[in-house]
Amino acid sequence: MTGDLPSAQRFYGAVMGWRFRATRLGEGFSVAFRDGAPVAGLGALANRLVLPAAWTPYFAVDDADVTAARIVERGATMAVGPLAFGTGRAALASDPDGAVFGFWQGEVIPDWTVGQGSAPAWLELRTRDAFAAAVFYGEVLDWAGERAGCCTVSYEHDHVVLRHGNDTTARIVGGALEEAPDPQIRPRWHVHFRVPDLEAALETATGLGGRVLSPVENTSTSRSVVLADPDGASFTVVAPQDS
Repeated sequence: MTGDLPSAQRFYGAVMGWRFRATRLGEGFSVAFRDGAPVAGLGALANRLVLPAAWTPYFAVDDADVTAARIVERGATMAVGPLAFGTGRAALASDPDGAVFGFWQGEVIPDWTVGQGSAPAWLELRTRDAFAAAVFYGEVLDWAGERAGCCTVSYEHDHVVLRHGNDTTARIVGGALEEAPDPQIRPRWHVHFRVPDLEAALETATGLGGRVLSPVENTSTSRSVVLADPDGASFTVVAPQDS
């Protein structure tokens, strides 16, 4: 969600190489594509909504009312909805530690799967207690259920990994501080997007008014850095490690 949709499209189009198409949700929303595959959704914040620009993960659910009830029953907060929206129903909530997420009941764009192709590389929740968060989301969103196609949840070292088939879709990492002055370590969801060239993405982003929020992190297979767009929404870009 952004305060200026055309400006956001120009920024992400240049930095990420995305192209945009209108949706049936109205002129205030568009879907970003890379290499012909859906990557993300961008929406214009309504003037009546006092919300910050932000990237927010939306999880598909079978029944939005049931999901909302589960959230409240477990001591978390429903912020918006569920509301009728385009071809389905949408809602915003925050978990017991304050991390914001959305959920959606309705039509889902085919082949839009985190962890595959040009879609987000993965979602990462940085929170205080990874085990408690995994229990909350597992119960609310029916992770690791017995329905066909459900995700699997595993505990690996000090974090939780959510997989859909062979694809890692989300990680939950503990240790974030609820009242930390650094927004990068408060409980929140982080979205990681793939780029072919990290330096090119950094240069383009800062040239268009974006900011670098972290040092470059290196692993054996990838390099990543946290950025903020001109509206203040933070996201992570991930590129392959140089050979």
